[in-house]
Amino acid sequence: MTYRNPAPTVDIIIELIDRPHRPIVLVERQNPPHGWAIPGGFVDYGESVETAAMREAKEETGLSVELIEQFHVYSNPDRDLRKHTISIVFIATATGTPQAGDDAKHLDVFDVGSFPENLCFDHDRILREYRSYRFYRQRPRLDV
Repeated sequence: MTYRNPAPTVDIIIELIDRPHRPIVLVERQNPPHGWAIPGGFVDYGESVETAAMREAKEETGLSVELIEQFHVYSNPDRDLRKHTISIVFIATATGTPQAGDDAKHLDVFDVGSFPENLCFDHDRILREYRSYRFYRQRPRLDV
């Protein structure tokens, strides 16, 4: 029997705490699907999601992050058209100047009210819910 399980991933909303208004870092993907994304990636076998989040943040942005909290889990089977993934999303803080790395084509810093329109995966939803949480402390609703 062959088992098909969702792949675990992490996404890290990185707030730059040494800048006014605590903007966040987004990466423009070099590989399909193209567009802007929250830094993140797949969890390696034998790796905790926390370690994966810190590793992916470093690989994609060059920043050493401090994980502040686990924000939410996103698991809609259609969130990634390549395959079914489950993303554990963290909110993290960092200081310094981010640099595009790993599979990032470009990197930029965005104020919470002005995200780019061409976001990949379900990152438009994640960032919309993050904005509601940051400004109004409204937690994301569960998809049941």
